[in-house]
Amino acid sequence: MTTVPSRSWWSEVTPSLRYVTTNEGKLTEARAYLDAIESEAYDYVEIQADDLEPIAVAGARASHAALGGPVVVDDAGLFIPGLGGFPGPYTAYVDDTIGVEAVGRLARSTVDPPVAAAFRCVLAYCDGTDAPLSAPTHAAADADGPPVAVFAGEVTGEIVPPRGDGGFGYDPIFAVDGQTFAELTPDQKNARSHRGRALATFARWYAAQDTSASGPG
Repeated sequence: MTTVPSRSWWSEVTPSLRYVTTNEGKLTEARAYLDAIESEAYDYVEIQADDLEPIAVAGARASHAALGGPVVVDDAGLFIPGLGGFPGPYTAYVDDTIGVEAVGRLARSTVDPPVAAAFRCVLAYCDGTDAPLSAPTHAAADADGPPVAVFAGEVTGEIVPPRGDGGFGYDPIFAVDGQTFAELTPDQKNARSHRGRALATFARWYAAQDTSASGPG
């Protein structure tokens, strides 16, 4: 069972931590770990890269530059080894173009069962200070912007025919221990998911920071 910081701590944090997303499902997952977090529908330009980390780092820097204060951005992807890692960092684009069910059909028709897959999430935090340098994984300040703390989560499973009415995105075709993410309650999914694991690690680190002293700008 994941241990998360005391929720009373978050009520004292100012300015508010903002999760840059328009996805209410992501915000719901984040609030299981960070009560004071708010969503911000800022549409930053997403860079193209073969890995999730540089995409999330660039998004966090762009969001902080535009919005100020502490921000969190995530980039997540579904990786299917039998398809060379497809759709990987292009997961959202593929969903918007050919759709989730088409990806499932492609995988099940091309790869011998069980069709192994992994959901990965990279969470990037930027507040304009040097605080992110204390994170075990971080991007140092450079010409592109200030330091960014990076937190990753991964869960392995398999691709199955669509099942379930919950969740969002690829949840109906991704199963762990016989259940798709769309068949789980929000709490059950959070306990298992790639994003939940990244959020739990971030929450522990963030709770340990003296944000009032560092004064996010």
